[in-house]
Amino acid sequence: MNKNFIRISAFFALVTSCGYAQVKDSVKVNQLDEVVISDTKFAQSKEKSGKVIAKITADELQKKSGQSLATILSSVAGVEINGNQSANGKNLGYYIRGGKNQQVLILIDGNPVTDASGISFEYDLRLLPVDQVESVEIMKGAASTLYGSGAATAVINITLKKSAKKPIQANAYMNIGSNNTSTNHKYNGQDFNQGFSVNGTVSKVNYLASLNSTETKGMSQIAEPTPDSNYDRDRFSRINYMSKIGFKATEKLTLDFFGNYDKVNNDYDFGFDNTGFNDTNLNKLKSEQFRFGFSPKYKYNKGEFRLNSSFSKIQRKYEELNTYTSSIDNSKYEARSINLDAFNKYKLNDSFYLITGANYQFHDMASETPYSTIAKEGTKFNMIDPYLTGVYTSKFGLNINAGARLNVHSQYGNQLVYNVNPSFNFGKEIPVKILGSISTAFVTPSLYQLYSEYGTSTLTPEKNTTAESGFEVALLNKKLTLNAVGFYREQNNSIGFDATYHYANVEGLHKAKGIETTVSYVVNSKLNLNANYTFTQVDEVLNRLIPKHKVNGSIDFSATKRLFLNASYQYVDARQDAFFDGNTYAVVLAKLGSYQLVNALVKYELVKNRLTVFGNVTNILNEEFVENIGYSTRGRNFKLGLNINL
Repeated sequence: MNKNFIRISAFFALVTSCGYAQVKDSVKVNQLDEVVISDTKFAQSKEKSGKVIAKITADELQKKSGQSLATILSSVAGVEINGNQSANGKNLGYYIRGGKNQQVLILIDGNPVTDASGISFEYDLRLLPVDQVESVEIMKGAASTLYGSGAATAVINITLKKSAKKPIQANAYMNIGSNNTSTNHKYNGQDFNQGFSVNGTVSKVNYLASLNSTETKGMSQIAEPTPDSNYDRDRFSRINYMSKIGFKATEKLTLDFFGNYDKVNNDYDFGFDNTGFNDTNLNKLKSEQFRFGFSPKYKYNKGEFRLNSSFSKIQRKYEELNTYTSSIDNSKYEARSINLDAFNKYKLNDSFYLITGANYQFHDMASETPYSTIAKEGTKFNMIDPYLTGVYTSKFGLNINAGARLNVHSQYGNQLVYNVNPSFNFGKEIPVKILGSISTAFVTPSLYQLYSEYGTSTLTPEKNTTAESGFEVALLNKKLTLNAVGFYREQNNSIGFDATYHYANVEGLHKAKGIETTVSYVVNSKLNLNANYTFTQVDEVLNRLIPKHKVNGSIDFSATKRLFLNASYQYVDARQDAFFDGNTYAVVLAKLGSYQLVNALVKYELVKNRLTVFGNVTNILNEEFVENIGYSTRGRNFKLGLNINL
């Protein structure tokens, strides 16, 4: 591995980051006091963590009312969710530390989620409404030691909402907004989102059931050449059901069950063909996801045992206009995934504990397209991974997290990954934590890349090595917090296309490096400032839709106990895109310009703890910009909403 490490620099104080819950008068809010779980799988103080973990709490999600989960994630340092400003049906790209979708692992309540029939094996964030989310942790860097294949550049750990402690509690909400590009100016209702939930705890049983419905129209996915082109307005429709039930069998044993059903219907416009970009209302996608699982937890004197188990099934059906024959092509994809992760925390003494575990995953897929049929009997693989992590936390400030995992893959045999993550906290008199890590990751090719009509069964897995170092500091009686991390990543066996348009491993070592820094300042009980800056530099092979510079900032202002105001800003640097030209049969590179977004939100509590209303405006300056070549993006839009607690 290249020994050149990024030197930590950084300090940016711009404005911005939304907020609803008021900062309390004590103003003892300190990021280092938060509890995180992503770097050990068990709750521990962020102060003792060797990672800079970004946590989006329930209060912070409330501060971003009206935004999608993808948009909220894209405001975190080091995270770029491409497509979050496009039409709702547009595919999303996850770019973190110079990586892409297949290198980002998404967890929901501790269970990995994926579409095993997808090209990049990723989970589609469009399936999940932010209204069902309680909190999110983002841990960047290779994390295969704890989480297995796919956790090469980041783990996004999503926790869904939980039951209230009282016997019954209900919540209902409704939002309505416009859905315009920068050249459209129709401010009637075109974006609708509504839902309700019922939850509570009765004796030893807790429960939660929720329903969400989303409907948008008004935008074409394909960018219109002129304002009067009258392109078809592509519809997006989503329904989500979520249920949870838990039983506290004893003081030590709890049993939790969950079930989810998510359904998306949307129109879409599909890239380039022999005539260029085409707009049509004949392309349809229907996607359905079923998820259910069981998670028992048992606590004993010196530790805790947990089992995360889940089964998921995803079906995607496409109706697509064939511009060569003017007929409708039908395609169907189906995937199943099973995950069993049993892990145990054993406390040897006050300073040291061990995490041991074993993870089993099974994936298969099937597809029927006009070009090929893939049977699930031969399109599958499984992994059985034992792992071990030791966590040492001293009284004098030294913390060490180190471990290894053996990936036993049915297709690729054995792959060993490891991590070493020391940190040192100087204590209350010098409120600084320094940290560093070196970790490796293993990313298997997807079933599609192996077995589809474009697949190559001899593909080898991608391997990643990441080194990082940085610091966290809390000053001015913990009112001012800031962190900065520099990273360097090397990637082998990248997957691309060969001359025959089949998936192939790309020769050579590919590199990414950068700096991520975040600053937060609680001015007083009413005013809070937040900002972050990300610098990412990648080599030519990895350089797709990754901004070199990105800035987010926000101002939160609690004007009164009931009135909250927010203003936010985002700058995204120029990026490189590419498209396939159907006339020349060549991949054409295109440079996309930088852009800036300014947003504002106002929130008012009409009835204390019962009824809240909000209004927001996004892209106030109505800036015209491009996220992906040829696709439209949102201009100035307005949204109104209310939330009722019963």
